[in-house]
Formats: sequence, structure tokens, C-alpha cells
Amino acid sequence: MATSRRWRGIGAFLALFALLAGGAAYWAWDRWQDFRHEPLAGIDAGDGYVVERGDSFARVLQKIREAGVREGSDLEWQLLARQLGAAGRLQVGEYALEPGMSARDVLANMRDGRVVRHRFTIVEGWNIRELRAALARAEHLQSDSAALDDAALMAAIDRPGVHPEGRFLPETYLYTRGDSDLDVLRRANRALERALDEAWAQRADNLPLKTAEEALVLASIVEKETGIAEERPQIAGVFVRRLQIGMRLQTDPTVIYGIGADFDGNIRRRDLQTDTPYNTYTRDGLPPTPIAMPGVAALRATTQPADGDALYFVAIGDGSGRHVFSRTYAEHNVAVREYVRRYRARVAQ
Repeated sequence: MATSRRWRGIGAFLALFALLAGGAAYWAWDRWQDFRHEPLAGIDAGDGYVVERGDSFARVLQKIREAGVREGSDLEWQLLARQLGAAGRLQVGEYALEPGMSARDVLANMRDGRVVRHRFTIVEGWNIRELRAALARAEHLQSDSAALDDAALMAAIDRPGVHPEGRFLPETYLYTRGDSDLDVLRRANRALERALDEAWAQRADNLPLKTAEEALVLASIVEKETGIAEERPQIAGVFVRRLQIGMRLQTDPTVIYGIGADFDGNIRRRDLQTDTPYNTYTRDGLPPTPIAMPGVAALRATTQPADGDALYFVAIGDGSGRHVFSRTYAEHNVAVREYVRRYRARVAQ
């Protein structure tokens, strides 16, 4: 009888133990599922961390916790990393932590190398000085060009002897933390060359431009003359007709470029009369190099200019940035007087 009671006691204990073990296993499984899939707390937009070469998984996990993540034990993170095939395959780079991400998302990003991509935009109409200044301010971009002059810079991107002005296509370029600014410039240069080749291949007949290089120079002038997209072919048409009849371009942006860093924001009569290689009031034809970075639209407008008979244009003066196009110098003088009247009225308000 005593033996029977003893066995019943052991059986009850084992049953209780099994029940507790089962409950613990269910709790652990439920916790595991939550850890894998539930959004991590403590993450704000813009949080992130950097996996550096040589970092162990423990070091990476420490960085994730320093960024604000508290969920999951070290063992749970390690088990999940093994399950996802991420352990030992964490790729170097900068990673974002965004609200709503789960532990699974975090580890999958590192396994697949989904690093943060930064953006650098070259603005249409920038000159090389403005481009280089913007590169120097770009975050997380290694500034390898800072110590190089323009000639050395072009040599570093495999374009030795090429003038840098106008050689980089205005566009947005993606890069990752630690990339070299020379890589961005190299990609922008190749993009410009492809866009120029395409525009030149589709050029209109009878253009007074002998080479794609001349088209690039004229496109840079068109880019600086207007920010109104639909006006670019018209302005290109004016310059093309002037070149066809041997008339000087007489465009202020080239004069300003010739003045260089000394330009104070105002163009004066003496500036128009001071001869430089870029003064199209004192010299025939195109300037020796581009004066800015032309975009794709300016390249296309230059190689496919609008038809017409206008030889002159001047700003309307109403603040819209638009222009009035005239066929004769007398018509142009009337438009200039209207521009001055509107401009003075607007400034006086």
C-alpha cells in the first residue's frame, strides 16, 4: 500500500513537472515568436548603427542596443541570426533602424547588405566651384578630391587633360558611408558623356556646331539663360541662328563666368566691355569651354533647337523668369524698355 502511494506521488509529481515544462516551453515559444516578428521598441526615425570590418556579432549586437533596442536576450538574437543564415555573414556598412522593424528585419538587412544610401544632387547650372563646395559639405562622403586642383581631379577620374567645367551631369547620385567623392564624380562624368553622345546622335540637320564638344558649350549657356523648361529650345534657337549668320552671342552668363570669383552679383557696362576669353560681347563664336553643368533638357534643346526667326530675348521683368523673344533690334529695344518699367514697378512695391 505504501509503495502504491509512493508511485502515485511520483506519478503526480511527474505529471506536474510535465505540465510545468510544457507551460514553460509554450511560454518560451510564444516569447520567441514575439521576438522574431513584433516591432522593436525604443526606435526613432533616423536611428542607426555602423557595422565595421572585424566587428563580431556580439559587438554588432552591442551597437544595436546602444541605438535603443532592448528586446531579446543575447541568446535569442544569436539563435535567430543562425536561423536566418545571418551569423557570420553580416555585411559591413551603415544600417538604419526604423520604427516598425522587427529583429528579423534587422538581421536580414545585415545579411543582405541593405545599407543606408545617401544622396548627392548636382544642380543644373552649377559651375565647378559650386560643385566642389557642395561635395565638401556632403555627409559621410570621403573627401578625396579636397587636396586636388581641377587638373589633378580630372586625372583622378581617368579624364586627364579635360577641362572640368560642364563635365558632370546634374542628377541625384546615391552613395554609402565611406564612399569616395571621386567615385561620385566619376559616375557623374560618365553619365554626362552618355547624355551628350545621345543628344549629339539625335541632333538636327544644319546645326552650326561642328562637334559634340561645341554642343556641350552652347548647352551650358542655354542652361544658365533660363530655368523655364519650355523656353530652352527657343533660347537655343536664338543662339543657333546668331552663330549661323556670324552674329555675336552677347550673353551675360559668359561674361559673369569670365569675371570668376570676383563677380559681386551685378554686371556693369564696363564688364561687358572688358575682354576675356569668355566675353561673348567682345568675341565671336562660342567661349572656349562650358560655363556650367547643363542638364539633359539643355543638351536636347541645344541639339534640337526650336525653329523661328527671333534673334533677341530679354526677361519679361515680372518675376516669372520668362522671356520676350524679338525678331529685330527695334522690337528688342521695346521689350527692354518694358522690362525696365516692370522691374522698377516690382521693386518699388
